[in-house]
Order: sequence, then structure tokens, then C-alpha cells
Amino acid sequence: MRIKYNAPTVLSFAFVSALALLLSQTLLRFYPLEELWFAVPGRGGFNPASLRCWITLVTHIAGHAGWSHLVSNFMVILLIGPILEEHYGSLHLLIMILITAAVTGFLNVTFFSTGLLGASGVVFMMILLASFTNFTAGEIPLTFILILILYLGREVLHSFSSNNVSEFAHIAGGFIGGLFGFFRPRAKKSTA
Repeated sequence: MRIKYNAPTVLSFAFVSALALLLSQTLLRFYPLEELWFAVPGRGGFNPASLRCWITLVTHIAGHAGWSHLVSNFMVILLIGPILEEHYGSLHLLIMILITAAVTGFLNVTFFSTGLLGASGVVFMMILLASFTNFTAGEIPLTFILILILYLGREVLHSFSSNNVSEFAHIAGGFIGGLFGFFRPRAKKSTA
């Protein structure tokens, strides 16, 4: 038996994120790596003339506040991501991840004064998208409805509390995952 790099998009995403955090906490601990390259600034801090600011609209998903933050995001991504990657393909999943990152980053700099850091928008995109992996066009999976109520409903309730969590990124990521599921259905394989 051998170890297989079975989900290149998901595994590469996990390794890049872990490397960014490791570097920011060791070799580059006196350089604000996470802040400069892996966090989207809030509305007042985004400079449209800065290439770095545009890059962080996507790279913020690879930055994390600490190991606990990274592990909590990647426990879900490493569980659901390979299933989605097998179902939709590595390139299509990568595109969905990048779109989710760009949209959540853009919405953050447009509407919020706080920064955005981490892959939780991608986590929620994957959670909602996963509920579409076994349906055909013209159907609305009951699993999608239940996950929508449970996961996004909880985030809407939590958005009224004072914390350092971007529930808006969770809600936006989940909404994007639902849209990907509806508009990118994969027909069930025939059993004939």
C-alpha cells in the first residue's frame, strides 16, 4: 500500500495555509505576513491602487489567526473537500474556492470595517455544496434545506452577538455553495 495525494486541490490548499501560518509564527514572526498578505482589510483599509490589497481578496482564505483556527477550518475542508473534488473535479473545485474567496473578500471590503482572515467562507461553501452531490437537475435536496436552516440559521443568530467571527463570510460562503450546487448539477450515473 502507498499514500496517495488523492485530492490535489484540497491538500495543496491545506499545505499552503499551514505553511503560511508556520512561517508567520516562526521564521517571519517579526514580519506581519498574515496581516499584509493573508488578511483582507476592512472598508477603510482597502486601497484600490495597491496590488497587494487586490491579492488579499483571494489569499485571505489561506491565512489563519492561529493553529486552532486553521485546524477547525481544515477538519471540515479535509473531510468534505475530497468528496467534492472527486465529484466536480480538481479544477472546478479550485475555481469554486477562488470565486468564494474573491466574493467574500470583496463583500467584506465593501460593507465591513473589520478585516477578514481564514477559510470559513470556503468551509460553508463546501458544506452547502456537499448537499448537492447526489441529486439530479430539477430536484431540491432535502439535505440542502436542512443544512441551510441548521448551519446558516445558526450563523444569522450568531451575527447579532459581539465576537471576532465573520458570520457574514459564513453566510455568503454558504449562499455561494448553494448557487454552485443549483447551477452546476451533475446528473446521476445510469444504473443500466
